Amino acid sequence: MANNDGHSGDQFGELLVREQAITPEQLQKAKRKSDREGNRLGYELTKMGYLEEDDLTSFLSEHHGVPSVDLSTVDIPAEVIDLIPEKIAKRHQCIPINRSGSNLVVAMADPSNIYAIDDLRFSTGYDIEVVVASETQIESALEKYYQAGQSQNLRSNYDYDEIMGDLDVDDVDYVEEDDDAVDVNDLAQASEDAPVVRLVNMILVDAIDKGTSDIHVEPYEDDFRVRFRIDGVLREVMHPPKKLQSAIISRLKIMANLDIAERRLPQDGRIKLKMGNDREMDFRVSVLPTMFGEKVVLRLLDKSNLQLDMTKLGFEQKPLDTFKNAIHQPYGMCLVTGPTGSGKTTTLYSALSELNTVRENISTAEDPVEFNLEGINQCQMKESIGLNFATALRSFLRQDPDIIMVGEVRDFETAEISIKAALTGHMVLSTLHTNDAPSTVSRLLNMGVEPFLVTAALNVVVAQRLGRRICEECKEPYDVGEEKLREMEVPESKLGQTVYHGVGCSNCEDSGYSGRVAFFEVLKINDEFKNYVIQGYSSAELKAEAIRMGMTTLRQAAINKMFDGVTSPEEVVRNTAPDN
Repeated sequence: MANNDGHSGDQFGELLVREQAITPEQLQKAKRKSDREGNRLGYELTKMGYLEEDDLTSFLSEHHGVPSVDLSTVDIPAEVIDLIPEKIAKRHQCIPINRSGSNLVVAMADPSNIYAIDDLRFSTGYDIEVVVASETQIESALEKYYQAGQSQNLRSNYDYDEIMGDLDVDDVDYVEEDDDAVDVNDLAQASEDAPVVRLVNMILVDAIDKGTSDIHVEPYEDDFRVRFRIDGVLREVMHPPKKLQSAIISRLKIMANLDIAERRLPQDGRIKLKMGNDREMDFRVSVLPTMFGEKVVLRLLDKSNLQLDMTKLGFEQKPLDTFKNAIHQPYGMCLVTGPTGSGKTTTLYSALSELNTVRENISTAEDPVEFNLEGINQCQMKESIGLNFATALRSFLRQDPDIIMVGEVRDFETAEISIKAALTGHMVLSTLHTNDAPSTVSRLLNMGVEPFLVTAALNVVVAQRLGRRICEECKEPYDVGEEKLREMEVPESKLGQTVYHGVGCSNCEDSGYSGRVAFFEVLKINDEFKNYVIQGYSSAELKAEAIRMGMTTLRQAAINKMFDGVTSPEEVVRNTAPDN
């Protein structure tokens, strides 16, 4: 428990001494006990008899400029209690006492606890108006209202069936999707109704707790569903009532600062939430009009889960050494390739983190900027005003850069400028969408870049995929059969080794998987390989030569992870193509 009442313990105590409410000796005794037992200073002062609770409440009220309330005279409606879960109310020593429009009046023992107020604002969706009450009265009220079972406490667990049972769709004035004459006020009012606010907050919190990468809110003709992408696979989590569709979507659009009246055009926005303990969570929001309403997809960007340690990404030692050696060259181009959602951005951020020193000037052009990195100049692309990768790259070259990161090489212009930058003394990092590392070279050539420029600029190409990691709680040996292993092109020498899978348990929600692991294919562009490019070898021929020179393919890397007991045969097949 925080050892203060809005200030540090020292400041708060000094204020009380200055007002002659307590003596310096009483303050020192109370402080020692407060530090020892982890309680708030005000609580210890009243418990030790140095200060009356009413006097402390009056002091806090006057000092912070907020009203005080006698909770023993207040009758709190059950629907107001339901707005704050018991767990949160007890954590912050507070209780809701009244609601008026979008304002929720909350009685608190510590009226200046900014963290608590932010947490309450997030969990309820309301603007929080604080009043101060004594700690004893708050504890009595918590016991009276929550223990009596009056609170539905929607956020204390994630049972969606229970949530849906508590939602009364008749409580909200909903707008039908086929009504072209949208009343914005009706939409806004519907989106701010308590059941809708709680349900949307519940969806966001549940997604965070389950390690979701994307939330899909999808309208259909006779259905409305929410799906989470967990470990790369979509899972259906709930079907809210169809009648709630407009209100839920409008709520999400309001949170993302989007136009709720515009339902004919796609919109993009961002929701930024503070989760406490300085943890921030960003949701990248995309709204797309469909036949039966707007579909909303939210991409979760959790900086606390961003893995910037290259040794923990999943590289095997030799490919990791190759990649690190390439990015530490004084100049050149390093490309990371793979489909959307394969972890390319994480790999690039890890490389930038490795290179990020006070001696280097690093600039990035990203669309969008997913995570803010200290010490790196990050530029957000805005196509609508002409700020694209090519434009940003030209500006970077006038900013005295050492290292440049381009979000994606999409066209000839971007490729040409990137390669010229790599040839003029800069380290350039970027991504491409190709199936494997050798075909990346062919892709650049097909864009129109001359072979001699590609070979002169390129240092390394990394292809990667993300496979699901076997749940450690339910992992067990698995007899997949030698024939299946041969089809996967497992070397004969490894056919007798044990492979594993997850049978499913409560830890992994019966999926058998928990988390993901990366498979890497690292192609070093050495002199021998450059010669094959100049000679005009095809993608297949370049791949064959790369394998001959010792490159570990994506399939081979995945098979190695399988025999390490990290992933399953099914994930190897699902994420990697057979080697040609």
